[in-house]
Amino acid sequence: MANSITRHIPNIVTCGNLFSGCIAAVMAFQANYQLAIAFIVIGAVFDFFDGMLARILHVSGPLGKELDSLADDITFGFAPAVIVFSLFKEVHYPAFLAPVEAYFPYTAFIIAIFSALRLGKFNIDPRQTSSFIGLPTPANALFWGSLVLGSHSFLTSPSFNALYLLALVLIMSYLLVAEFPMFSLKFKDLSLRANKTSYLFLLICIPLMLIFKASGFAAVIIWYILLSFLTRKKA
Repeated sequence: MANSITRHIPNIVTCGNLFSGCIAAVMAFQANYQLAIAFIVIGAVFDFFDGMLARILHVSGPLGKELDSLADDITFGFAPAVIVFSLFKEVHYPAFLAPVEAYFPYTAFIIAIFSALRLGKFNIDPRQTSSFIGLPTPANALFWGSLVLGSHSFLTSPSFNALYLLALVLIMSYLLVAEFPMFSLKFKDLSLRANKTSYLFLLICIPLMLIFKASGFAAVIIWYILLSFLTRKKA
């Protein structure tokens, strides 16, 4: 009986991630960006612990792997797409876009599509055991949530418009599936030599979070992308 319960614990935690993603999406549809990103972060915590528990309890299996990807696409794909969908309804539109203004927000769901592609690639790509190829979906979700929450007044001002937002959607979506190596924060030991990139990343994250506050996660993700580019190696 104990073994039967134990093997389901990681999947229950994964369902916590899925549930958090569903709530995040509802909050995003209501343009409640603060709660949306809060539940994305909660989902990320569940996502971290489900894999760790599976390894500790030695209960990894194909069901857990598939369920994890499905949960991740809701929390880190669909939920941030809905955040951007709601933002598209608030941003400024140039006059020539007036005929398509009502349809433009649906381009936000490109994020969900490319997140699904990213997760599918991750599941079948043996190169991504100790690093990543393309931007991880949790990083993309945190970028959007933090950006919209912290820079909402600028994003909805006349200085910004729907075309800029669409361009950003396309860039971030491309990074999800790009053949672009990105480092992982997995520490095999605590030595400086083996983890200098990770330590440099974490060191700069502190002032970025202090300077940009609510937009801090977005700044950190940009720093992560830039550092990955500067330290990239052939996958």
